[in-house]
Amino acid sequence: MADRIQTPPLIEFDTPRLRLRQWRESDLAPFAAMAADPEVMAFLLPLPTRADSDAMAARVAARIAEQGWGFWAVEQKATGEFIGFTGLNVPLATLPFSPCVEIGWRLARHAWGQGFASEAARGALQVGFDRLGFHEIVAFTAAGNLRSAAVMERIGMHEDRAGAFDHPSVPQGHALCRHRLYRIARTASD
Repeated sequence: MADRIQTPPLIEFDTPRLRLRQWRESDLAPFAAMAADPEVMAFLLPLPTRADSDAMAARVAARIAEQGWGFWAVEQKATGEFIGFTGLNVPLATLPFSPCVEIGWRLARHAWGQGFASEAARGALQVGFDRLGFHEIVAFTAAGNLRSAAVMERIGMHEDRAGAFDHPSVPQGHALCRHRLYRIARTASD
């Protein structure tokens, strides 16, 4: 009998107002619209084309299918509306603190200011620590991204001021090159 490759079970979960789930074809258009919004993308490079955003969605969906977790699509339970993504990821770039697992999020502008990013991120942290057994999760953002830094602090992360770094995927000298690093350990989330 040939060995069969076992894929881990797909993790999807609910928070009080949100469902974090695998991506669907119906998510592509609202994700592309969100990715084309200069305010949503103000601290990310570059502004993607529709093909770029579709390719990113395919990559993160494939990673979830392979390992059971990743950057999940986020939908509001009350409406079923896709509002962005939140989740856990192993960065592709080699960072000064690699290897690591990061938490990240990106929400459509109309979903800002309602606590959705914090709610989804708390759920992702719980999955990361309780179900996946990670000992530490990091987050990083461009130095000027005060909104994301505020979410990091609201979910219990602490800035590692000594860990500030120049992101290797951003050109040297670019205004978004310098990044802040946040950390949270498993014991801090209990």
